[in-house]
Amino acid sequence: MNFLNVILMGAPAGGEGSSMTSIIFLVAIFGVFWFFMIRPQVKKQKDAQKFKESINKGDKVVTIGGIHAKIVEVNDTTFVIEVEGGNKLKIEKSAVSMESSAQFQAKK
Repeated sequence: MNFLNVILMGAPAGGEGSSMTSIIFLVAIFGVFWFFMIRPQVKKQKDAQKFKESINKGDKVVTIGGIHAKIVEVNDTTFVIEVEGGNKLKIEKSAVSMESSAQFQAKK
């Protein structure tokens, strides 16, 4: 018998080992799914939340809409940002995407 025939034959019908093998296989699939899909996403969400809580007045950020701005005021659930031209906008904390790597120069 070659390897392909052994794989295609599978376990004999009604065998005790087939149910235990199925359970182990399902647990292994769930473990791999959790390790490669769920765990990194949870870590990313925690990092994003930590970043949003650490934002202070004067930090330069980019919103999820792509607006580069400087934080002027920090409130409980909102930020007041200043964009180029000196215009101020009030946005939700959830709208901040990341810290700006480009140098932001607000004109006054």
